Amino acid sequence: MASDEFCGIIGRSPAMQRLFKLIGKLADDEGSTVLIQGESGTGKELVAKAIHAHSARSEHHFVPVNCAAIPDDLLESELFGYTKGAFTGATGPKIGRIEYANGGSLFLDEIGDMKPVLQAKLLRVLQEREFEPVGGLKPIPVDVRVIAATHCNLEQMVAEGKFREDLYYRLNVIPLSIPPLRERVEDIPLLIDYFVRLVGKTKKNPLLGFEQDAMQTLTALPWRGNVRELENLVQHMTILYGGAMVRQHDLPEKYRLTPVGDEQGKNGSPQRLNDEINRPEQLLLFSSAPASAPTETWPEQGIDFNSLVNDFETQLITQALKLTQGNKKEAARLLNLKRTTLLEKIKKKDLFANWAEDEEGEWG
Repeated sequence: MASDEFCGIIGRSPAMQRLFKLIGKLADDEGSTVLIQGESGTGKELVAKAIHAHSARSEHHFVPVNCAAIPDDLLESELFGYTKGAFTGATGPKIGRIEYANGGSLFLDEIGDMKPVLQAKLLRVLQEREFEPVGGLKPIPVDVRVIAATHCNLEQMVAEGKFREDLYYRLNVIPLSIPPLRERVEDIPLLIDYFVRLVGKTKKNPLLGFEQDAMQTLTALPWRGNVRELENLVQHMTILYGGAMVRQHDLPEKYRLTPVGDEQGKNGSPQRLNDEINRPEQLLLFSSAPASAPTETWPEQGIDFNSLVNDFETQLITQALKLTQGNKKEAARLLNLKRTTLLEKIKKKDLFANWAEDEEGEWG
């Protein structure tokens, strides 16, 4: 049975399970350079730490450096160190992070922000396995594994002349891509439960969890800040609702509503049904109400809510399939569902016999 957690990285989705296996293989090959690519907040440093922790280098230092957070004029001395008298104020030598990571792993986060002169010096470390501190004359040998990470498209930066091509190919020996949270929505409830427990360990009144309506709302969001944003939300809700369950209307307004046409929509990120489907397709899907929908005057004995919801869902699926002439992939797009989810619903509702023409063996 696959594990839902690997070195603090949470996920049971197929994409994350593949990532866990790749981390294990990269850890075994402890000499190769790794380039981790992914949006901000996806957990690039966690992945780098996992690679180091499972490698033969785990007995030595894991040294992280955020290339975007350290000013350009300081980054060189931070990485390479300096000798006494190298510049005004250098009253003594200082060891750099590259040398400190000797025998271990050097994690260069946001490598795309490194200026060209430092890119050239880093290239020498990768090629020659040596470096010179600022003000130094003699190269110092070093045995360090470089794990780089970026949210930028380095290949595009190379084409634009913003990143050294030779360094890019040295870094990109083994590329690793972390999927954004919106592409593994099945992991969102798992992550929420994990963060509820994690944050709760430090609180007098830990959060009890999220009600189903709140959970459904959160799984429909684009999550521009990815896992980091989700963790921050759990911390926020723990402060406000410690000792209770979070309901949908307890969520901050930005999480309850995703306006049509916001910048995520413009960028093509997945959103709710109303955002993903264009207007003419929506009108076709909702052109008629469910046959058994209640009128304004409700019967005295009430209604069968579950039955009505099931009927409406069935009607939406049927209409989407009619619109797409049985094309399940296109119908899933109209309904903002994963194709596998749609197939399961068709099977569960016994609609398979009516829409089995297009693909043989798709239930396998």
